[in-house]
Amino acid sequence: MRRRLDLERPVDPALVLECIEPALQAPTGGNDQGWHFVVVSDATTRAAIAEVFRAAAIEYAQRERPPRPRLRERTDEERAARKKVMASSAYLFEHLHEVPVHVIPCIEGRTDGVPVADQATTFASIYPAVWSFMLAARVRGLGTSLTTAHLEREAEVAEILGIPYAAVMQAGLVPVAHTIGDEFRPARRRGVHEVVHTEAW
Repeated sequence: MRRRLDLERPVDPALVLECIEPALQAPTGGNDQGWHFVVVSDATTRAAIAEVFRAAAIEYAQRERPPRPRLRERTDEERAARKKVMASSAYLFEHLHEVPVHVIPCIEGRTDGVPVADQATTFASIYPAVWSFMLAARVRGLGTSLTTAHLEREAEVAEILGIPYAAVMQAGLVPVAHTIGDEFRPARRRGVHEVVHTEAW
């Protein structure tokens, strides 16, 4: 989808709000509804966010992370698909400032240093709304892509946008644009029988 974002065609702000409306029907822990969406279309602000995004993405790529255990090796097809994803990510890295709208989903409260169950509750209270927003956008001819790279430097984007960092946490950045073309096919995914464990693992 990243390569199919139309960088030339503007997006009507009313259309973005129309996509956020159904997102507010998503479930949220304790029905707190602590979500917020910062919608950015100003070119100067988008450029500033993109600059932070690129610096953060480089830091993220260079940062050492502990190895993540895997239950299986990737297939050749999965490795090829991953290369395409990385190329697509590189495209967004270069062109983020040109995407007409940036939507930054936020949630009240922070997960810094809190137990994992509380972290899960917090993220479970924003990501269903984000996904609902993205689906609503797709139905309306808009393309999106959730990215979290800028969160390495979340405080800098909070300062650019006036987000109260101590009380509100950003959960990602969703570039939004009309799509180039309208023919899409389902993504290749592992089969249901490969991932479902009935009664026990």
